Amino acid sequence: MKIATTSGELRAHNRVRLLRAVHDCGAARTRSQLTRDLGLARGTASVLVAGLAEDELLHEEPASEHARGRPTLVPGPHPRGPLALAADVREDAWELAACELGGRVTVLEVRPHDGTPEGALAPLGEAVAAHRRRLGHRVVGVGMALPGPVRHGGVVAITHLGWRSVNVPALLGLHPHARGTAPQGGSKPPGLPIVGNDTAFAALAEARRGRLRGIRVGLHLHVDFDLGGVLVVDGHPLGGAGETGAEFGHMPLGGGDRPCDCGAIGCWGMNVGANALLRHVGLAYGGGRGREQAEHVLATNEEAVAAAAGALGRGIAALVNAHDPEVVTLSGLGAELWERAGQALLAAGEPYLMAIRRDRPPRVEASALGWRGALLGAMESVFDAFLTTEGLELWRKNHPDQARDTPDQQNVMHSTFEGENPI
Repeated sequence: MKIATTSGELRAHNRVRLLRAVHDCGAARTRSQLTRDLGLARGTASVLVAGLAEDELLHEEPASEHARGRPTLVPGPHPRGPLALAADVREDAWELAACELGGRVTVLEVRPHDGTPEGALAPLGEAVAAHRRRLGHRVVGVGMALPGPVRHGGVVAITHLGWRSVNVPALLGLHPHARGTAPQGGSKPPGLPIVGNDTAFAALAEARRGRLRGIRVGLHLHVDFDLGGVLVVDGHPLGGAGETGAEFGHMPLGGGDRPCDCGAIGCWGMNVGANALLRHVGLAYGGGRGREQAEHVLATNEEAVAAAAGALGRGIAALVNAHDPEVVTLSGLGAELWERAGQALLAAGEPYLMAIRRDRPPRVEASALGWRGALLGAMESVFDAFLTTEGLELWRKNHPDQARDTPDQQNVMHSTFEGENPI
């Protein structure tokens, strides 16, 4: 990290720090609290807030409750401020949202798709392009979560859908050799999406806004049609040397020898998730179809639930032995399994724990973010790239005389997440 050596560089650095603090707290802390948190002089904070408001990055509102005297002001997103477009591409549908500084979300579109790369990504690319034209300079980036390992910034493999080396930016209508950034953020060519694995993005969101916040070593598992998992250290999902981590579901933790579409045998994810539930009761599975039927099985078939919870618990125990996490968080169907069979999950895993782990096992908790973790992680990846001195300078250059718009109130759905302000 470059050290600020001039007054101008220090001011630019503090602008980023203040905006980052507003974003990370969900635009829920007062100016005086932020001033204290960041160790700023009161006058310095006032100048920074005024400058950020002039640049249409921040806007202050009176706190909902305050003592007598001058109203307490809470810095939050400017009505014409930056937006991150975030998409969660699942096996059977995708969701596209506009996200403000602070994490407030407006869902723009939700559409089913046929499970093919072209059928899923081409309409999504058209939707992204249309919203970028409408929102103009306010869109500072696009983040996309997909249910498979991502290489080279945008090439994804979703083996259970038959996707092999699919160039996501190309099918979205962008340059076929586009390169984005890893889920941890960073610089990227202007206009190109940040494409990442859904589990890694869900883990990133859990570390920023969920139950892994402030946890030094955590384990996050996301269950949908199959299972993904990633280790989170100091708030960062570990992506591996080639950024294709978050594949704990393809470890042989299930005790079976059934071939998996990924090319390995005995993958843990074959025993946990929607496909496993459907297979357990003899229903057709695969191809990203059967979500509603799997939900029905989860709600009504105790035997199938017990089998899935047992497999999940045994695999968690193996990973706990290996990584010694403080907390294990579960999202997607994993959270629903925990709700329905949490004690059975723990009981299944206990015999597989090392003795030293049994004395103080890690907490196992359902995600605080529900099914929206991957979408929020995609958002975080965009703001990680934007909340830099370079990103704010580019905003200032693009700001004058640009189209100013807000999401069309007649064509969106508003979503509020626990711990966030309503949009």
